Amino acid sequence: MPNPEHIIIVHGLWMTGLELGVLQHRLRVDHGFEPSIFSYPSITGSMADHVASLRDFVLTHRAARLHFVGHSLGGIVVLKLLEAHNDIPPGRVVCLASPMQGSSAVDGFSRWPFARAALGEAICEEVLSSRQRHWDGRRDVGIIAGSLSIGLGRLFADFNEASDGTLLISETKLAGAKEHIVMPVSHTGIVFSVEATAQIAAFLRQGAFDKTLLAQADPPG
Repeated sequence: MPNPEHIIIVHGLWMTGLELGVLQHRLRVDHGFEPSIFSYPSITGSMADHVASLRDFVLTHRAARLHFVGHSLGGIVVLKLLEAHNDIPPGRVVCLASPMQGSSAVDGFSRWPFARAALGEAICEEVLSSRQRHWDGRRDVGIIAGSLSIGLGRLFADFNEASDGTLLISETKLAGAKEHIVMPVSHTGIVFSVEATAQIAAFLRQGAFDKTLLAQADPPG
């Protein structure tokens, strides 16, 4: 029998998926989902390669509803998969601190010698560009951004607005997404946050974040 409600969690740049073990455990034990972690070589291969690998992984799961949680670059990989394929089982998506509108920190880092090789082809394709990303609304997408400005991004860009230490909050916004909230977490810390995990579970189940749990409201604009 197919599992009725499965989650695929996709990691970000320079990660392996092991970092998502705490999030996976909490979604299973505390919130009753059945999560799997998709691992991919984030700095080798193109975005098309990552999408093809994720699709192969998706096809190994038999689920009536299939949700996705993508951290950082992982959120972009998920959306690119859903844009390219219409036969994925229905479900919702939560993107955690994903660079929807590029990244000033990545732009700054890319100017250093050998930086593009360290970033990988997928980041250079999808983040080092000025195009505005939009979502077509084919399934509910919720976005959680962080406002705890602890991270290496500040070394490569002049952050003059609220950030998670790697991305500006404005860089995480996506036209067409159903909801966008801000929490007092850093770019990496978001995957270890109990409160962020509760918000993920609320959105995947209800299609809305739990406003009563928010520690910080989304700033205007």
